[in-house]
Amino acid sequence: MYRAFVNETVILNLNTGRYHSVNSTGASMLQSLEKAATVAEAAGRLSEQYGRPREEIETDLCEFCEDLLRRDLIALDSTA
Repeated sequence: MYRAFVNETVILNLNTGRYHSVNSTGASMLQSLEKAATVAEAAGRLSEQYGRPREEIETDLCEFCEDLLRRDLIALDSTA
């Protein structure tokens, strides 16, 4: 669960009750991931939005997801 504010976005870990803050780039990544069916799809959208190479964005997204996973803020969907 997350909520966007003017200067930051906070993510709530429902298991621990701890809040985690992400900057505007992290917020864009999170929103794109939420709307996309796959990380690759989210990377494509962000690549178009920011005019950066898709491979660069996909690498950044995977690192972002790994960090969120370590913090128990997302779960992997093995059916996708």
